[in-house]
Amino acid sequence: MLQLNSNNENSRLRVVVLGSAISNGPTPKIEEAYDPKSLEHIMAGTYPLESDMVLEMEAFNLVLNKYGVTVFRPKLIANYNQIFVRDIGFVIGDIFIKSNILPDRERELDAIQYIIDQIDTKKIVRPPEKAHIEGGDVMLWNDYIFIGTYKGSDYADYITARTNAEGVQYIKDLFPNKIVKEFDLVKSKIEARDNALHLDCCFQPVGKNKGIIYKRGFREEADYRFLVNLFGKENLFHITRKEMYNMNSNVFSIDTNVVVSEKKFNRLNNWLRSHGFVVEEIPYAEISKQEGLLRCSTLPLIRE
Repeated sequence: MLQLNSNNENSRLRVVVLGSAISNGPTPKIEEAYDPKSLEHIMAGTYPLESDMVLEMEAFNLVLNKYGVTVFRPKLIANYNQIFVRDIGFVIGDIFIKSNILPDRERELDAIQYIIDQIDTKKIVRPPEKAHIEGGDVMLWNDYIFIGTYKGSDYADYITARTNAEGVQYIKDLFPNKIVKEFDLVKSKIEARDNALHLDCCFQPVGKNKGIIYKRGFREEADYRFLVNLFGKENLFHITRKEMYNMNSNVFSIDTNVVVSEKKFNRLNNWLRSHGFVVEEIPYAEISKQEGLLRCSTLPLIRE
């Protein structure tokens, strides 16, 4: 049995699910795009090729292997995108929470059922149907659970709005001993540079007291201020609109001092190194064209 344990984003990783780009399917049609960045690349003819994405994910897999992490992969679904496993489930403490995702992505959960079968059934939950929540919006920081949401009255009209008030309340009820802090995120259906698809598109903690943040990803200045006060401004790396678009906040921590990052994130990677981090640089720019990056491709099950 897998004894789940995850209480933050950055303690030593032991077991993780890594998505797969094999048999990713054809380039989606315009009307099939889930997010504005994919739409942009579909229309421009620059949507990523499966062969490139498979190479990028293998580079990620090799880094995880280097650090002795046990890596599970989803079972293959032919002609189907299975890269972003963060969306379909997440672990808080020793509980596995199945996400209520977009209905046509339900098969992605089936593809990791063989892993879920290794978890104590008493430790697996699924929110009620009205509670929408995806793993990219859920960020653990010791006593805190940070959750990205969208509070606009037009929530239902936004395919980019993935976590609702009912989802936040569900987590509050499930973990009464945690401090649950929600963040109202900026959403756009048409401009990827102004769309925080999930919380990890505009914020992520790294190390013991540092973080990467994009101020304009938050609809309320107070939410941004909350993080500045909690971490200290000097401990936060502020990314630009273009860096947010390139997913600079969507790196992935293997340990408190080890971060996997995209090799082109020069400014961020230099900052991380200057603060004592080991930065494992890999190519991941093709995958980023689908508005997801390293954190989105992982589902941590056990951290120390």
